[in-house]
Amino acid sequence: MDWQIIIVLFGSFFLFLGIGVPISFAIGIASLLTIMLSLPFDAAISVISQKMATGLDSFALLAIPFFILAGNIMNRGGIAIRLIEFAKVLGGRLPGSLAHVNILANMMFGSISGSAVASAAAVGGTMAPLQKKEGYDPAFSAAVNITSCPTGLLIPPSNTFIVYSLISGGTSIGALFLGGYIPGLIMGLSLMLVAGFIAKRRGYTAAPKPSISEVIKKTLDALPSLSLIVIVMGGIIGGIFTATEASAVAVVYTLLLAIVFYREVTIKQLPKIILESVITTSIVLLLIGASMGMSWAMANADIPYMISDALVAVSDNPIIIFLIINIILLIVGIFMDMTPALLIFTPIFLPIAMDLGMDPVHFGIMMTFNLAIGICTPPVGSALFIGCSVANVKIDKVIKPLLPFYAVLIVALMLVTFIPQLSLALPQFFLGY
Repeated sequence: MDWQIIIVLFGSFFLFLGIGVPISFAIGIASLLTIMLSLPFDAAISVISQKMATGLDSFALLAIPFFILAGNIMNRGGIAIRLIEFAKVLGGRLPGSLAHVNILANMMFGSISGSAVASAAAVGGTMAPLQKKEGYDPAFSAAVNITSCPTGLLIPPSNTFIVYSLISGGTSIGALFLGGYIPGLIMGLSLMLVAGFIAKRRGYTAAPKPSISEVIKKTLDALPSLSLIVIVMGGIIGGIFTATEASAVAVVYTLLLAIVFYREVTIKQLPKIILESVITTSIVLLLIGASMGMSWAMANADIPYMISDALVAVSDNPIIIFLIINIILLIVGIFMDMTPALLIFTPIFLPIAMDLGMDPVHFGIMMTFNLAIGICTPPVGSALFIGCSVANVKIDKVIKPLLPFYAVLIVALMLVTFIPQLSLALPQFFLGY
């Protein structure tokens, strides 16, 4: 009966995905079918409806629509070009300077907007013509943009960490935000090492040295945008406001920045921006609600314990088990988008990781890093499609240039997995976590 439940749950889920059913509905219907194995239809409908409703009844989830709205305002507010100009100041003297600028700009813009896809489109759309003009291979430029845009998912504020906090039973959002900094920087710097090595071999030159006045001007132009991170994280660390309240502060700040300071957004444009934010929020929250139903179905059938027993049967060595978990998540990331993968597999693997002594903050960052690689991979990687689109490059042409970047990302993932202090040092220092 136990294996029958697993087959019904995951078999029906992947079947619905394969025939093109939207992922939220695939999760919900698969969960309903699974619950019906042990309950009558009317009771199963009642249970899944209650779990969806209670799963969304969370104060922490209010942060998601606010951060999405803040990100959309910043996407329209002329932030990307100012951050790119500032990134030129930071990375312009390195070999293949435009590749480093692309990575640095993605790290900054992704962390501010909270969206890898928005970062790939905004930064990549601006950088691709510049790199092509300087003689860069378009496939190489696209690979750099594709693999660096997810860095903002680790560098806070990150909606991914908010979702993980909810599904993991209330892991500290502040600790997750702080814990993401070092892994996010490792992710970006590792990509810069590979980009620099390839650029040097291909003879891509460095940019001319900017004057002092240019450095000052570009830094001052970018400073108001970068200040958002200081305001949000400073407020959370200082106990001035919670992560949810910080998201509302972020909306107010970005509105002032885009409308009053940069003057790139008008009042007339706000209804459209708000509508886009509502649509995105609805998609995310429907996913969360449906996944809460699936989480209950899995817990009711003891699926996490069954998988845990199966892993322990393979080995009782934590290193081997964490390697297996990472391999499974890397495969999952190839076929499934980040949010549903996080929602479905956190309840399965988190109890196993905690039984082996891994802190939930460390696990959340490891899992986010892992699945961030997945959005860069075919066949369903959203960052891959956007990155190829803005660079005007076919997907098959960019696969080979992506391989060295994939390799270094996996090495960085192993460092984050097996060196807990990379994720826990900052939360322990600032929050006493």
